[in-house]
Amino acid sequence: MITGNIKSQIDQIWNAFWSGGISNPLEVIEQITYLLFLRRLDDLHTLEENKSARLKKPMDRHIFPAGNDPKGRPYEDLRWSRFKHFAPSDMYAVIGEHAFPFLRTLGGDESTYAHHMKDARFTIPTPALLAKVVDLLDAVPMEDRDTKGDIYEYMLGKIASAGQNGQFRTPRHIIRLMVELTAPQPTDVICDPACGTAGFLVASGEVLRERHPNILHDAKLREHFHDRMFHGFDFDNTMLRIGSMNMLLHGVENPDIRYRDSLAQDHAAEEEKYTLVLANPPFAGSLDYENTAKDLLQIVKTKKTELLFLALFLRLLKPGGRAAVIVPDGVLFGSSKAHKELRRMLVEDQKLDAVVKLPGGVFRPYAGVSTAILLFTKTNSGGTDLVWFYDVEADGWSLDDKRTPLLPEDKLGPVPRIALGEEEHAKNNLPDVLARWAARDGAEQERPRTAQSFCVPKADIVAQSYDLSLNRYKEVVHEAVEHRPPKEILGELVKLEEEIQRGMKELEGMLK
Repeated sequence: MITGNIKSQIDQIWNAFWSGGISNPLEVIEQITYLLFLRRLDDLHTLEENKSARLKKPMDRHIFPAGNDPKGRPYEDLRWSRFKHFAPSDMYAVIGEHAFPFLRTLGGDESTYAHHMKDARFTIPTPALLAKVVDLLDAVPMEDRDTKGDIYEYMLGKIASAGQNGQFRTPRHIIRLMVELTAPQPTDVICDPACGTAGFLVASGEVLRERHPNILHDAKLREHFHDRMFHGFDFDNTMLRIGSMNMLLHGVENPDIRYRDSLAQDHAAEEEKYTLVLANPPFAGSLDYENTAKDLLQIVKTKKTELLFLALFLRLLKPGGRAAVIVPDGVLFGSSKAHKELRRMLVEDQKLDAVVKLPGGVFRPYAGVSTAILLFTKTNSGGTDLVWFYDVEADGWSLDDKRTPLLPEDKLGPVPRIALGEEEHAKNNLPDVLARWAARDGAEQERPRTAQSFCVPKADIVAQSYDLSLNRYKEVVHEAVEHRPPKEILGELVKLEEEIQRGMKELEGMLK
């Protein structure tokens, strides 16, 4: 959790960009990302120097080579600790003419981050703005992993609040809910095929550190965590850069974040490679059959992206692998042949675990579409017995375009720091979702269908043509209405009529 002081420092940086002429929030975060990367390179070089001095051995790795760059500038000048002291005009020349070309040559380095820097562009318009931003960034504490990650998340929140780019951000409390529901394990191989800013991968890493604190003490598990656990695909290079930096600042050294058009490319190399898929794929469109990967069309013949993504998840998961994915309500009850077939496959061929209905305003102000979280396990041999349904009515924030918090910060999210009282549950259902999910094999199966959560046998779902909409199975509690005898009601009406007549006569007498 970052303090108000750090938030105000970040706000100052943001305002400096806006007043300096860069108003596109994605461009702002991209330029900040490049500068943070230069700062990190300097930190790594300093670590190597300190290690060399301590061991009295030559440096193993020179991030910044000895000597001069191709334009004759000493590589030493490209280090953050050096150029931050330069005059604005000299700093501007060093970063624009030397540091950025240097970043673009790092592609030969094996790291994900270096790979995404190969087309880095320096777009800060003036030396004065650059000097101001470097000063402000230098004052932000970046030593602690939690602080670094929180700072970057706070910056990413500004993308969402700035408007048109908010579609890249799933609300963080919804991401955390999905990660908690799937409970990542230290040996999982996790994939988000539409990763954007890598929110699902970041949250998975954080939950693993919390729930399995020894994961980084075991050499094998540590290597798996840094090099093989996290995989994210996107076809927007800006998002890949931002997602990579988000992972880096949250302490993942070498995630596999790469360019891939998930629906268009063949998936032979990716088939059955992952044990956990977490995603909120784009679901507002359709693709031409010609542009769609043929292996997906074999699973479900459709142009609808939301159905194609579900087919993709089934293709990517290993048998026994599990998924938590956000889908629009239409997937749950759509009547087309492709909709029905996909739901049939989830229920009959795989193991459909749960449908968690989200409130309509979760993605406001960017979209008012109703959505649900589908949880399923790939088995290729069925296994659906009971499907657990939960009707989330409140997620802790107002469901209008403002999305203001309804509770103090320590009572928000699926794992609040302070337990909620009964009245507060009405404002934040997410902790209850987790509590009831944990009891789905026991007490939940006894709940009536009038409750907020309940289980539905597979046979009932089959009888409803695999319709998965919660309202299809939820029973409404009808309030008891007191029925009085007709004679009693008629007697009251006669008395009322008599009173009206008396009143009329009194009124006539007064008028005379």
